[in-house]
Amino acid sequence: MAIPKDKLIPLYRMMLLIRQFEEKARTLFLDGELPGFLHSSFGQEAIPATVSLFLKPSDYIVSTHRGHGDIIAKGASVDKMMAELYAKKTGYCKGKGGSMHIADLDLGILGATGIVGGGLPIINGAALAAKMNGTDQLGVCYFGDGASNEGTFHESLNLAAIWDLPVLFVCENNQYAESTPVTYHQKASALSDRAAGYGIPGLTLDGNDPFAMYDEIKKAVTRARAGEGPTLLNCVTYRILGHYIGDPGTGYRESREVEEAKQREPINRLREQLLKMKALNHESDAQIMDSVKKEIEKAVEYARNSPEPDEAELMSDVYFTV
Repeated sequence: MAIPKDKLIPLYRMMLLIRQFEEKARTLFLDGELPGFLHSSFGQEAIPATVSLFLKPSDYIVSTHRGHGDIIAKGASVDKMMAELYAKKTGYCKGKGGSMHIADLDLGILGATGIVGGGLPIINGAALAAKMNGTDQLGVCYFGDGASNEGTFHESLNLAAIWDLPVLFVCENNQYAESTPVTYHQKASALSDRAAGYGIPGLTLDGNDPFAMYDEIKKAVTRARAGEGPTLLNCVTYRILGHYIGDPGTGYRESREVEEAKQREPINRLREQLLKMKALNHESDAQIMDSVKKEIEKAVEYARNSPEPDEAELMSDVYFTV
């Protein structure tokens, strides 16, 4: 089944919005305007944008340290996201979470986490609650290929399988666990092969092509909402930039490999497909890009003009365990 025509332009615009957010954040960080660390999802936009076509506001997601795109695709405000990157009071976490810990419970965004593999058990808890409450809510856990070697990956897939939890385990397989290539850190020919050990479906998809992912994601979502359990989706993409902003990405990747990956990146690829289908023309493309850039610039101004957190609130909303 092809992607419905009424979803094509919103999908394309969402991918552009994610890309422009990442590009602007990168520029601001390199200019010294943003604190902390940034991990860009430049090149991975098609995965969360396509998955989110099937998600409701009440569905849950958990993301990673590289989670801006996942969170924007779920419907987060780029104004509040940018304010959080600026560590401002109007940010999603009141300036205390930063890039790697953005959450919005009203949108089902349970949070991003800098702990590799840390989101997998969390999404199981949310999905178990949905099952016990008898809702049709779905849980989506985004993670990278490196997280598939963590114990939490195997434990979470096993629990989700035996409890038939409504979960999509979505691996944004960008080929590198920090600087370690996937071909080095696992022997399996495809990460999706690991699903067989837990008796659940596992699929490897072209993570740079929404048309290649759409039908299989739809099947996995339908299966989960029907109470038939989880699916592991290995969406193969590529991390165009370094592991973090400031990492040149050299030393562990050849420049030729990166240049070849740029030729397969998802936004130009989708643009060409839409132009060929006549769902888009050069004029409408320029209009969409202009509106996206204005939305991002508005978010930057919102963040710049937002107040700093009050010192008196330093310890509020912060929880400790002893």
